[in-house]
Amino acid sequence: MRTSSRGFTLIELMITVAVVALLAAIALPNYREHLRKSRRAEAQSFMMAVAARQQQFMVDTRAFAATVDAAGIPVPSNVSVAYTVAMPAPGTNTFTLTLTPNVDQSSEKCGTLSIDQNGTKTAAMTGCW
Repeated sequence: MRTSSRGFTLIELMITVAVVALLAAIALPNYREHLRKSRRAEAQSFMMAVAARQQQFMVDTRAFAATVDAAGIPVPSNVSVAYTVAMPAPGTNTFTLTLTPNVDQSSEKCGTLSIDQNGTKTAAMTGCW
């Protein structure tokens, strides 16, 4: 009597692996782009919070805070991993907060993000804010 064996053939397994590889090749870049966009959104939210806090600091002390820490807003860990935060010592009536992408955000097309005391937002490309 002839017994039939159950299981998959090598060809069927190879086709399945090829399909999974194709799906992964399509999904992975989209996933990375989604992560970059979410990090940028978190950074922009942080920048807006710092700008609002700076305005309150100005009302309270008649000068802007010299650093982000002095403004009383700690840099979130997810922002500090993706961006370098800098706020050069401001004048009494000015400040500019700048976030420069780190290695994790190296393919960030928006580049360096900044906001100043007037709420002017800048980036390397239009449409990033």
